[in-house]
Amino acid sequence: MPREATQLAKLKQAFLEHLELERGRAVPTIAAYDRYLSRFFAFSGARAPADITEQAIRDFRFWLNRQPGRERGATVKRRTQNYYLIALRAFLKFLRRRGISALSPERIDLAKVGERDIEVLSVAELERLLAAPEGSDIRSLRDKALLELLFSTGLRVGELTRLNRDDIDLSRDEFSVRGKGDKVRIVFLTPAAKEALRAYLDARGDVSEALFVQHGPRARGGRETRLTSRSVERLIKHYAAKAGIVRRVTPHMIRHSFATDLLMNGADIRAVQALLGHAHLVTTQIYTHVTDRHLREVHKQFHSRNRARKM
Repeated sequence: MPREATQLAKLKQAFLEHLELERGRAVPTIAAYDRYLSRFFAFSGARAPADITEQAIRDFRFWLNRQPGRERGATVKRRTQNYYLIALRAFLKFLRRRGISALSPERIDLAKVGERDIEVLSVAELERLLAAPEGSDIRSLRDKALLELLFSTGLRVGELTRLNRDDIDLSRDEFSVRGKGDKVRIVFLTPAAKEALRAYLDARGDVSEALFVQHGPRARGGRETRLTSRSVERLIKHYAAKAGIVRRVTPHMIRHSFATDLLMNGADIRAVQALLGHAHLVTTQIYTHVTDRHLREVHKQFHSRNRARKM
């Protein structure tokens, strides 16, 4: 490998270690940054920081924009293209902080994207979903507790699967969770979530420290193992179908429903930001266009009602 290529590879490795150790980024996030940077380096042939030029980035953006996306006939979405640029900007900022001469990260502009579509469950759909796990067997009790906890707290699926039994004290209505960037926040339990969790934990006969584990045939070698994010996604898909919900329901949709339910019932957006664990308010503001529809209905229902009667 040429000396310059080795230099850039070492700098990238130092950057990824910085993300893990100093910034506290999650392993999947670090892997994504590695993938984005490696793809740019491979396309551009960059061997040293000086090779990361505006023209090289522009050529890469043209190339990305023409790559096939996941859907047939579509290209890579602009939001996805921006992930590559965000990774590059973060890498260049890292180089600047270490006094290494390179392109200014401010020279990289992100592509404009439209508002993100947020799918939420209706009240009726949510009630059917939460009621879908029936029975007193251990798996039904687990699934009931899992769904109630998700909607009670708005946890990310990774945060949910990392929970241990001793993280939750059922004598209290709150517990702390470690989220993105290794930041700790407080989340709260509804009475329904506490009741479901208590029923599930009382029925457990294993010694696993994990809060949610595999039971029955899926347990490996007769031993209970921690549920994975993929297991939770499959579980929710199963109960959504059972509840007669024809749309694709994901753990993140339940998180969206948690946030919009709070906002539509009058919660302050900064309080919702704290409950979701968002680092920036702008991230939470993606929910405002959903609640705007609710405000329009309120306006129609309550504004100038007396005038309407007189006309």
